[in-house]
This record gives sequence, structure tokens and C-alpha cells, in this order.
Amino acid sequence: MSLLDASPFLRRVLLADAAASAATGLLMALGAGPLSSWLGLPEGLLRYAGLVLLPFAAFVGYVGTRQQVSRAAVWTIIVANAVWAIESIMLLVLGWVAPNALGHAFVIAQALAVGVLAELGYFGVRRSALLPA
Repeated sequence: MSLLDASPFLRRVLLADAAASAATGLLMALGAGPLSSWLGLPEGLLRYAGLVLLPFAAFVGYVGTRQQVSRAAVWTIIVANAVWAIESIMLLVLGWVAPNALGHAFVIAQALAVGVLAELGYFGVRRSALLPA
């Protein structure tokens, strides 16, 4: 298993990702009912997505608190963020959901934020040194 000496930049990105994922996860899991009404998105989708984010946030937070991190763990986080962002946009483009205008804005905003986190994670990996095996 290859390890990275995580740069301060990468650790900050991971901790920001963990905090945003935890906050969004709690909001969607606990507030799925009201959010569904406001956004025009299915309550079950909001609750499920929120519940998925909570263990993800814990994992990202754990990785973000380490000086030496598994390169595979960081790449898993980056890829998961990229997939989340793409699938969020696909929800709208392919018509899998039919939210109102506020719902469209919510989906697009969180997709952009997660996409930025994926990109920042990539930059963080490039700033981190690969440790000898």
C-alpha cells in the first residue's frame, strides 16, 4: 500500500469535505420532509442521500486528520466526489427527478461544490509527497 505524506493543503481540503458532507448529510437525513416540499425532490432520495453522506463524512474526516494517508483512500474520496457530482447533474439532465426551481438550484449548487472538492483533492494529492515503500 502506498502512502502519501499529506500536505497541509490536502488535509484542509479533506477536513472541509468532511464538514460539508456531515452538515449536508444531517440536513438531508433529518430534514428530508420539509426539504422535499421546498425543493420538489423525493423525500426518500433526500433521506437516503443524507444517510449515505454520514459515514462518508466520518471516513473523510478520519483520513483528513492523518499526516500519512493511504493514496488509495484519498483517490477513493476524489473519485466518490466526482461520481457524486456527475450523478447529481444526471438526475436533472436525464429527468430522473423533476424538482422546482429551488430544487434545481440546490442540486446544481451541491454538485458544483462537490466537484470543486474533487478537484481540490486532486491538487492536494499533487502537493503531497509519495512516501517510499
